[in-house]
Amino acid sequence: MEIHNTTEDIVFAKVEEIFASIIKEGNPDDLCFCYQCRMDTACYVLNRTEPRYIVSNRGVARVEQENLEQQQKDVDIVSLIYEGLKRVNHNQRPNIVHKKESSASAILNMPVFNIPTIVGRLFNGVNFAPLSNVKIELHRNGDLVPMKDSNWQNPYHIVSNTEGTFTFWPSSIPAESADVHRIFEYSIKIEAPDFEPLNHFFKIPVISEIQSAASFSLGRTFKLPDLYMFPPGEDDEDL
Repeated sequence: MEIHNTTEDIVFAKVEEIFASIIKEGNPDDLCFCYQCRMDTACYVLNRTEPRYIVSNRGVARVEQENLEQQQKDVDIVSLIYEGLKRVNHNQRPNIVHKKESSASAILNMPVFNIPTIVGRLFNGVNFAPLSNVKIELHRNGDLVPMKDSNWQNPYHIVSNTEGTFTFWPSSIPAESADVHRIFEYSIKIEAPDFEPLNHFFKIPVISEIQSAASFSLGRTFKLPDLYMFPPGEDDEDL
């Protein structure tokens, strides 16, 4: 079962619409339109907006019947977006490279391959305990894969309270058009003290879409098989 908050769809669409409109007008207030500021603005609005969850096509149909009520909600959302945009720009994240020169082309729809979030777990192959304090790298064509959001890291460092779980959210890859099927090859590279290095290769089939995914979704996840590391001399059954 997949639960979906339809308010997110409305907020993200309105944020992109308003940002593109301001850019078209010449951005008179010199606002930042980088990815992080857009996400921070959307979060500001969502934290002040009532969610609306659906779990079936019947729920979607019911939402479609509530257009009149939604018109007032849209007005409130637009107001919150402008409010959030100003607050975010006055309190920008210091660890982010903000690009105020962002053009409308970066905001408007562009066909891309939205790579799903990659999730895996790493264990000690001898006692099956989750590993921690381990650096994991995601590679494609021999290079580290850039992440969709600067809050996601590659390499990823596993900490003790995540029970061996690691995650990556790769950046979208440009496509010539929508509905193109393509298979992308990736590899996981892991090195840890007292263990043999581990390389795990896998493929992800993706269909291109008309625009880049604006938010992380649990419904768009590629789960790896559990990975195991062994001390030198032990059999590595994962490869």
